[in-house]
Amino acid sequence: MPNRKKPVVVVTRKLPDSVETRMRELFDTRLNIDDTPMTPAALAEAMQEADVLVPTVTDRIDAHALGHAGERLKLIANFGNGVDNIDVGAALQRGITVTNTPGVLTEDTADMAMALILAVPRRLTEGAALMIGDKAWTGWTPTWMLGHRISGKRLGIIGMGRIGQAVARRARAFGVQIHYHNRRRVPGKIEEALEATWWESLDQMLARMDIISVNCPHTPATYHLLSARRLKMLQKGAYIVNTARGEIIDENALARMIETGEIAGAGLDVFEHEPAVNPKLMRLARSGKVVLLPHLGSATIEGRVDMGTKVIINIQTFMDGHRPPDRVLPSML
Repeated sequence: MPNRKKPVVVVTRKLPDSVETRMRELFDTRLNIDDTPMTPAALAEAMQEADVLVPTVTDRIDAHALGHAGERLKLIANFGNGVDNIDVGAALQRGITVTNTPGVLTEDTADMAMALILAVPRRLTEGAALMIGDKAWTGWTPTWMLGHRISGKRLGIIGMGRIGQAVARRARAFGVQIHYHNRRRVPGKIEEALEATWWESLDQMLARMDIISVNCPHTPATYHLLSARRLKMLQKGAYIVNTARGEIIDENALARMIETGEIAGAGLDVFEHEPAVNPKLMRLARSGKVVLLPHLGSATIEGRVDMGTKVIINIQTFMDGHRPPDRVLPSML
């Protein structure tokens, strides 16, 4: 596509000011100043007028939505690592390139996973809530608010990509034993550095772990990967942490098993039907058995600015007639 005229770039949500300013300098950018999520009708209108659409995880761009795309739309530059909100195959069929922003959120997401790994067994949110509650703290006692030690526990990581490995590095510093299940075994030098044990069978790994960390992408193959059947394999004292995507866990089954004491607890930063949160999980959070966070895994200023920079580079590269560095193809999912 010739770069003689600034392309029309429609951004669906409010981005960091520095990112929006640079986009306005480079492109004919239409911003969402009040950060109101776009309705399907507004999204369809945006796809009619844009050369480039910059959506986020909150925008559902399926085959039906892509049917409203105008002939001008040639690039969907997703502001996010995951592209489960976009039908990449349908976009490709319409001649629309899709890009994402991989790599920049690895450390931020791993930090949040580690925070939840600590928060749930050590009952951090319960303690914090008590200090600002209606009842005054009466002081330390030997047997009150007891949690569980982290050191020496076995952590089973589902998805040993960049984020999974970053979680493993953090957990090793706490004396945790690292186990993992991945579609492919990671190179031996990585296993050696992390002192990690690979399990070809997810079922066998689940049955032996004290803590499970979900770090794989959401794809059709990973939908309800932790199904009711698999959740029943967990030990009674096991905890689950999810900073990936809510759809990977059967939330109803998870809530039911925590409620009946078949699983010790969970720390969740993502949910199956975001922004809606399962009422059963809300009740369990109030009772201290679950820690819930509002999708904060990538919520750092640095991370969001880095994401915006990747979006800009992808747009510039594409408009210059080259393959963008972060192109996503169906075969990659």
